[in-house]
Amino acid sequence: MAAQPDTLQAVTVVADRGVVVSRTDTVKINSTLNVATTLQTLPGLYVGDYGGFSGLKSASLRGFGSSHTAIYVDGVRVGNVQSGQADLGNLDIASFGSIVADYAQNSLSFITARPVFHNGPVTGTVSVQGGSFGTWKPYGNIAFRLSPKVSLGAHVGGLITKGAFPLSDGTTWGNNDMKQIQAGADLFGLLKGGDYHAKISYNGADRGTPGSISWPSTDRQKDKNLAVQGLFRKLFGTFYTLNISSKLAFDNLYYFSEWGNNQYNQTEFQLNTAHKFRIKDWWTVTLAEDLTYDFLGKDLHSSDADAGAYSKYRLSGLTAVGSAFRWDRFKLDVALEYAYILDQDASTWKNLSPSVDLRFTIVKGLDLVAFGRRAYRTPTFNELYYPGYGNPDLKPEDAWLTDLGIDFARPVGVWTLKARLDGYYNILSNKIISAPSPDDPWVWLPYNVGKVKAWGADLLADAHFVSGSWKGGVSARYGWQKALDKTPDSANLDKQIPYVARHTVVLAGDIDWKGLSLNAVFNLRAGRLDGTGEMPNWNTLDLTLGKSFCLGKAGEIGIKASAYNLFNNRYEVIRDYPMPGRSFMAGVEYKF
Repeated sequence: MAAQPDTLQAVTVVADRGVVVSRTDTVKINSTLNVATTLQTLPGLYVGDYGGFSGLKSASLRGFGSSHTAIYVDGVRVGNVQSGQADLGNLDIASFGSIVADYAQNSLSFITARPVFHNGPVTGTVSVQGGSFGTWKPYGNIAFRLSPKVSLGAHVGGLITKGAFPLSDGTTWGNNDMKQIQAGADLFGLLKGGDYHAKISYNGADRGTPGSISWPSTDRQKDKNLAVQGLFRKLFGTFYTLNISSKLAFDNLYYFSEWGNNQYNQTEFQLNTAHKFRIKDWWTVTLAEDLTYDFLGKDLHSSDADAGAYSKYRLSGLTAVGSAFRWDRFKLDVALEYAYILDQDASTWKNLSPSVDLRFTIVKGLDLVAFGRRAYRTPTFNELYYPGYGNPDLKPEDAWLTDLGIDFARPVGVWTLKARLDGYYNILSNKIISAPSPDDPWVWLPYNVGKVKAWGADLLADAHFVSGSWKGGVSARYGWQKALDKTPDSANLDKQIPYVARHTVVLAGDIDWKGLSLNAVFNLRAGRLDGTGEMPNWNTLDLTLGKSFCLGKAGEIGIKASAYNLFNNRYEVIRDYPMPGRSFMAGVEYKF
């Protein structure tokens, strides 16, 4: 009755574009958590959180900015040509089963949970959660098995919260309310030698934007996001495999401010194809082509001339050729990507990115892995064209990513043991930062003068077991990261990049016996800086207790209660944007 994550599909889709996929982490989604809390279990990942439910939430991997971190939904990229970063709060977290972090591709892939049918051709879930700060989260989904090879699912969920949590000084954090509705439908199908997946999703939100403690705000924001996408994969004989995916998305953001109202409308169309040829049993070649059209229209509160200057389109293309070699103990992937971007005003960028990935099995269960890759990040429309700020002479940011690691996995009786050690070194050049303009030092503009060097290590130890009615396990993750600002003449030269933690610790444990479950997650971040100096370390402990009752053919009912930040630590992920203290959520769920 429970939906299951499908991580294999996401990895396969990315691999078929001919690029590296070896270093991945998979996180199973807990429906009681929001996306930021879920992602914080990955030590190499920084989650930018502007506080509360309504604050912007972004993610970046291993010392790079959020604009460098690609976000995918079922293998199709989520675009934002305006700012380059997707607001993760707009993603329908309840409909996904897992998230795959790909360190080689610097990406996060959200994987839709597929329905599992047990007692008939219909299955579904109805749930409601409520808790601190006047928060309510209703949710429901239903799926139909139309045939042995085709299923159709639909879901709808909502979030209503006042968001007014108390601060340590006795005041209340206001203008943090949010009303959100998210809905969608998925069609899954199997073919002889392939499959397909069609998806439609909608997000609508009305929320406050409280600003910071230093600059509180009464502004508000409305979001409307609609996307239709599809994926088709088919093996023709043993020689040729075809992958096609496409997407059409409409995004509307309306910002209400005392200084005037701004409306942004984005339209995105993607068409992605990949052709894999199996030359030998040990050798495959992949050719891929991605085409994307983006349009941004803005209605400014100022003159029509300014609005017209900020209405732009962009055509992007990516051609990739990759080759994969598979022997008994050695695997090698090499690829070359050529990207070309054309903007409305005839600005063009062309980039060439090689990559290599290898895996060597030392003994059964113990692998040595490594990758190296070059990557570019094209300037966003805000950086290029925003009236009074944009700099049309910007170059793409240039990055090199490298990694060397060891994987261990082995079953021992009822236990499955896993361990992993990764060391990495990343360099980012031509980083876009704001600096005073030569003509007027009071006017700041974006320039390609930034540079970042990031190196570190991630360590994972995991042990899980299944024995009779018992199942559970523990895991420990530690991340050490030194991400230094190497920008010449910078006031932060050789200092840690703002908000990136030098030390990250994540401890997790879970136990389940006959439907009674307990889950605990401890998070620690230490060694953080921002532009004004050191920031306090922070840690949180989250506990979830649940019990499910089997009703036979009638289904299953479950109750769950969660406590977040149990020790009520007052902390800020971003300076002057406080995070909630101790909070609680509880709910009931019926599966049929």
